[in-house]
Amino acid sequence: MRIGNLHQFTEHHRYFIFRDFSLSAVDRKMIGLIYQPMIGAFAIGLYQQMYQQIADDRVGYSTLEPQRKLLLGSGLDMNERGRQELVDQASRLEAVGLLQTSKLGVADNEDVVFEYELVKPLSPDEFFRNPHLMMLLRDKVGKYTVIALRESFYEKESDELAGAELVRENITVPFYELFKLGTGTVDSELEQALTEVAPARQVIPKEKLETAGIQYGEIIMRFPRNSANRQYVERLRGDEEQMAQLNYIAYKYSLTVVDMCRLLDEDHVFNSRGELLVDELQLRANGMYRQDRKRDDERQRMFGRNGAAAGGSSAADDSGSDDMPDEVAVNAEFYMEVPAQLANRCDIHQYNMLMRNEPHTRFLSRFFPGAVPEWIIRVYEVIDLNYRLPGSVINVLIHYVFGMNDAQRVTKTYIDAVASNMLVKQVDGFEKAVRYVREQVRMEAEKERRREGAGGASGAASGVRGSGSGAGGARGGRRKPAISIIQDSQGDSALTPQEMEEIRSLARKLDGKS
Repeated sequence: MRIGNLHQFTEHHRYFIFRDFSLSAVDRKMIGLIYQPMIGAFAIGLYQQMYQQIADDRVGYSTLEPQRKLLLGSGLDMNERGRQELVDQASRLEAVGLLQTSKLGVADNEDVVFEYELVKPLSPDEFFRNPHLMMLLRDKVGKYTVIALRESFYEKESDELAGAELVRENITVPFYELFKLGTGTVDSELEQALTEVAPARQVIPKEKLETAGIQYGEIIMRFPRNSANRQYVERLRGDEEQMAQLNYIAYKYSLTVVDMCRLLDEDHVFNSRGELLVDELQLRANGMYRQDRKRDDERQRMFGRNGAAAGGSSAADDSGSDDMPDEVAVNAEFYMEVPAQLANRCDIHQYNMLMRNEPHTRFLSRFFPGAVPEWIIRVYEVIDLNYRLPGSVINVLIHYVFGMNDAQRVTKTYIDAVASNMLVKQVDGFEKAVRYVREQVRMEAEKERRREGAGGASGAASGVRGSGSGAGGARGGRRKPAISIIQDSQGDSALTPQEMEEIRSLARKLDGKS
């Protein structure tokens, strides 16, 4: 807590507590055994005091109270020393991520209110993956105690199951196999009522990556048992973050479970600590994707592109749009117009949702009725893997190049130049990319107007110069002498026979001399 002057933090200033969680038994154990040795019992007591000011079965805000309540509840004197102690203990909570403090005030008003937002303790897995927190705990209690504390949070698997090689089959019943929802329209009154009673502060959900729906059980069931990477793949069980990245790569490059198992079985996909190298896996997935495309192109050239193949490709595009989840919404102010190629296939809302969320490999294929040319795929591979532009920015670039109906833009040099310009201008988000494209379109339109205006002005100026030179010549005389022009003239009568004979004889004499 950064307080420049303790007169700005007194027992008379008001405060309120906000939390959006309730402590479980594991959370309370984490606070008592993990956090308390790091920051001390006094700070944990302050955390518990703030937590209890909101009912345990509720979340939200506490009432506005003067900070006298905090000082008295913590056994501190209401003087400068007590306030300083409260600031120090709150800072300890903030340093380990259990508290966030804000100072709320109105401009031109000295009265401020302090907001204490409590944060849920980390789970055991998250805590022991956090290096600086784990090192702080080691410095406080020692490394052997850290090992013992970690083991105290887990129940071991039975030896019978741990030693056996079991085949896992997911037999979970999905929602729509058991429940059937009404087919009526959306209840707008219910949505309005829920919106009105919703809390003012809502938790922002974490963005989820697109998924191919591959489960851990499907991977481990097909993965070779004698593989050197088997032990590393088994660690993916329960690791939601790594599985989400695997599913995104599989979705991005249209890989199956067998393809993913083949990639995970290759060398140098995991590091020496058994951690998955996502960048290396993506490079190899991209290579497999290109090989599959090349084989598909050869197969199409062998059998020919008939109407059934075109229908199959359009059906694949439609199925790809169904698989695309609506992850991140697009504000109406950042909507881009639907290109003519896709005008009959989606509306403006669907198009912008696809451009914002879909991988560039799938979004690019929507602009072509059949296969995407190989050189275009390679250009965007460089932009994705080497330039490291985000997927949504690459999609806006695709819209700018293929959606503006300008054939001059479909060149490797132009696409690379635009991507390089985006990198220089640090275009790293969808909104920034849309602003960039709109600015480029405006500048191009302005240049076109200037070019047209310059062409009209130059024509008028040339006319004026021509008329002026004529007048000047009349006034001051010509600078160049007048040269007579020989004009072709035809005689009124043809040559007589005597003249023709003389000409022939002269020609014979000249020929004889030569």
